[in-house]
Amino acid sequence: MDKFKTIKYEVRNGIAILTLNRPEALNALNNDFFQDMEVLLSDIRNDKEVRILIITGKGKAFVAGADISEMVGMDKSMAEKFSRRGQAVFLRLEKLDIPVIAAVNGYALGGGCELAMACDIRIASSKAKFGQPEVSLGLIPGFAGTQRLPRLIGIGNALNLLLTADQISADEAFRIGLVQKLTEPEQLMDEVYKLAEKIISKGPRAVSVIKSVSHIGLRLDFANATKLESREFGLLFGNEGTEGMKAFLEKRKPEW
Repeated sequence: MDKFKTIKYEVRNGIAILTLNRPEALNALNNDFFQDMEVLLSDIRNDKEVRILIITGKGKAFVAGADISEMVGMDKSMAEKFSRRGQAVFLRLEKLDIPVIAAVNGYALGGGCELAMACDIRIASSKAKFGQPEVSLGLIPGFAGTQRLPRLIGIGNALNLLLTADQISADEAFRIGLVQKLTEPEQLMDEVYKLAEKIISKGPRAVSVIKSVSHIGLRLDFANATKLESREFGLLFGNEGTEGMKAFLEKRKPEW
């Protein structure tokens, strides 16, 4: 019996691949998905072999949104609880010690765009589509889309998407900074693997610290953010940082 109802999960050479696996529903997010993610994120946190996580979708969608067929029967209290659960899961994803890459293979709409934004880096197929269509349903994003989108692309670009419910192309998503790289559809996973392998070759502690300091620093004033950077910079001396510097001077590969 499969451990998960809505996802597939595998690990290869330190690279974990999470594939959303409800193609018949365009990988729409429901409570079963959040249950699966709560279990999986705990597993990943306890698995020291996993150095990086890739998230992608099966079929023509990354995630086409939250599952409206499940949501339509919710009352106000249930809807708020559903929103809070999704926010908590995506925050746990964002706070993983390891980098998370979204390999956006198709539609990333509503909750799908919010899932992609909770990842650290977004690589997209040239055929991908992005958008926050909730306002067309008389709703707003519920999984922190109103908060992450302005932080990633600026308030003007964010409100343009949030208020119009427009879908934008992968090219436009790249232009406004929502996506970091575009590939042809058949090359998407190869490009994401190459990026994952490049990151894995770097100091694992330094990679984790960069992610943490960057995210925390966004919520601090500049003076305190730079103090945090200096403290973490110093802590890498005497261990991983010293090994990296010695390896550079000795013209050899570091032994992380």
